[in-house]
Amino acid sequence: MPEQSPGSRPTLEAVAARAGVSRATASRVVNGGAGVRQPLVDKVLRAVDELGYVPNHAARTLVTRRTGAVAVIIAEPEIRIFSDPFFSQQIRGISKELTAHDTQLVLLLLEGPGDFGRIARYLAGGHVDGALAFSLHIDDPLPAIIRRSGTPTVYGGRPSWTSAPGDQGVPYVDADNRGGARAAVQYLRDLGRERIAHIAGPPDQTSSTDRLDGYRDVLLDADPSLITEGEFTVDSGARAMRELLDRRPDLDAVFAANDLMASGALRVLRERGISVPGEVALVGFDDMESIAEDTDPPLTTIRQDVEGQGRLMARLLLRGLDKDSAEARSPASVITPTTLVRRASA
Repeated sequence: MPEQSPGSRPTLEAVAARAGVSRATASRVVNGGAGVRQPLVDKVLRAVDELGYVPNHAARTLVTRRTGAVAVIIAEPEIRIFSDPFFSQQIRGISKELTAHDTQLVLLLLEGPGDFGRIARYLAGGHVDGALAFSLHIDDPLPAIIRRSGTPTVYGGRPSWTSAPGDQGVPYVDADNRGGARAAVQYLRDLGRERIAHIAGPPDQTSSTDRLDGYRDVLLDADPSLITEGEFTVDSGARAMRELLDRRPDLDAVFAANDLMASGALRVLRERGISVPGEVALVGFDDMESIAEDTDPPLTTIRQDVEGQGRLMARLLLRGLDKDSAEARSPASVITPTTLVRRASA
């Protein structure tokens, strides 16, 4: 058996010798190839552990045609990503799933129009096996860039471009935004609230439009003066709440399209001496625990499993990339359920 010199890096030949198999067999096991009997697989893996062998990444890529990395592309500026707990939860879910499959996460951020070219070159260069992209906007050039690069991709959120040529059937993971919004507004109606306002999200994102549609599903004749828009941020929620109160001081309930805007709205209601939920009931969307449980009063909201959606996105992508798996196929889109979480604000 070849001896490793002190401080030298264990080689694949040393692994093969320790396991008593050929180098080709050891290579197939280490690189995840099929056609090796389980007893031999066990011997090779035991030798890998004993020697502390780490595969050469460049050589492995040549053999498997895989990089072992996945790009996570978020179509938002850095300041938004690191201030909104939604993104940290989704990235956490993605990271957990990729780590469980020994796959690296490469985070790509879009600060401005100039970044699209950089991302296009990176994807076209074959640096990653696939991509996970979310928080895209209507008319976003990113889907076309991804399609041209040929990078397998799963999207977070219902795409707004599904009718575009070449993008039919793109796989995505999303929450039941419309159904969750319906549940929120119906709950407020059941409480006897009659003038229910809505702080919608940006109109160029499908989560916003789906939640607005859910609001209108329940309030078919909703007064337009009871609807305004925010940007999914605390400050925009506060601004929207001021606009609503100035227009409709008689409103008695608010459904905000996310928890950050709901917390901003709550701040303004308190500033104006309006009791919650006595005079105005308030419901959010997302159930970000760092927000919903720390508001005063604690926020009634619609829960979506953001971390679980991240894990599911990664799982669908990896399943589609696994050509040796019986489940390997184009991943199907998934809509995850939402639930009403009742707290003290409504």
